[in-house]
Amino acid sequence: MKLAIVTAFPPSKVTLTEYGYHLVKHFRLQEQVTELILICDKTEGAKDLNFEENGCKITVKECWSFNSYKNIFSVNKALSETKPDAVFFNLQFLKFGDKKIPAALGLLLPAICRLRGIPTISLLHNILEQVDLENAGFTENKILQKIYNFIGTTLTRFVLASDVVAVTISKYVTILEKKYKAKNIALIPHGAFETPPTPSYDLPKGPKQVMAFGKFGTYKKVEILIEAIEIIRKRTKENIEIVIAGTDSPNTPGYLDNVKSTYSAVEQIRFTGYVAEEDVEKIFRDSAVVVFPYTSTTGSSGVLHQAGSYGNAVALPDLGDLSILVKEEGYRGEFFDADNPESLADAIQNIITNDTYRRSLGHANYTAACSLPMSTIAEMYLDNFNQIINKKAGLPELQKDNA
Repeated sequence: MKLAIVTAFPPSKVTLTEYGYHLVKHFRLQEQVTELILICDKTEGAKDLNFEENGCKITVKECWSFNSYKNIFSVNKALSETKPDAVFFNLQFLKFGDKKIPAALGLLLPAICRLRGIPTISLLHNILEQVDLENAGFTENKILQKIYNFIGTTLTRFVLASDVVAVTISKYVTILEKKYKAKNIALIPHGAFETPPTPSYDLPKGPKQVMAFGKFGTYKKVEILIEAIEIIRKRTKENIEIVIAGTDSPNTPGYLDNVKSTYSAVEQIRFTGYVAEEDVEKIFRDSAVVVFPYTSTTGSSGVLHQAGSYGNAVALPDLGDLSILVKEEGYRGEFFDADNPESLADAIQNIITNDTYRRSLGHANYTAACSLPMSTIAEMYLDNFNQIINKKAGLPELQKDNA
């Protein structure tokens, strides 16, 4: 199979970049895939293709840019030039831009591919029906929210024109099938990016690192984390370092600089900035607990799967998709009220003051992550592509092995 993947890719800062990296890493190791065509966004630095394992040929087509009105044409041109057997879209609603028209135009691409007869799977990481538009940084205006919902419903229908639309949470399947009468929805879990060797669950000497990881400023707000640690410091003698790993959300430029200024008097707080792929493992392994300071959710959490891969204990709000994910995939953590620093302080303190409990949470999360490695997820997508291709060729549907 000559497979095209439309995605952002490192060193890009566009959303879903890391997921795109691991998709490519594991698709290329599948025996059935003879060539991967990486249809990705333009970046100043070279694409990170330094995989350790041998794999299939990779052709890179840097042809689209965040917020460009031309993406719909440039991606189509790349597909015409490379002539893939199938195309995979790694999507969410702000994949191609945070401006309305570029974002919308990009989401027309799956429907166009289907019209062109190219077997198409779109992975939709979030659905607008489950996004809190105010907390997620879209708009506080109620009228605009109704407009966004109308536009989102229309764009969802274009994405649903794909041969298969994959979602990572069972609730999304129910919503799409009920609201849109869709018959082409597949539940395919997010998967764990890596399955490293069993962790030791030991912490480095020095302060206990309490880490938040991501793009901050919209529904991911680090103020509650900083205030929670200050509460713990008043309660106990624990030596704690706050680690804010990541960058501003594209919707909130300057957010972290404002946080630095506001909390300049707080001791032992470290802002790492962008974390390169090769540094991700260390920052997770050094952390005593990974915190999710979210006020809302917009889909399955890649950070939770990463934390599981490295055997981290986690503290997370009991809301939305995170709650569903924990229940469905077997992750464990301390829950807290999303807008209550005292509640978060209790959750973190319960973990970092009880090493046996911290290790047990980390072990449970590692076990959950190992149950769904990214290699298995890649195989599931290829099974779906084979079903699509056989159906188009008029061949009998493949029988799935239920053993």
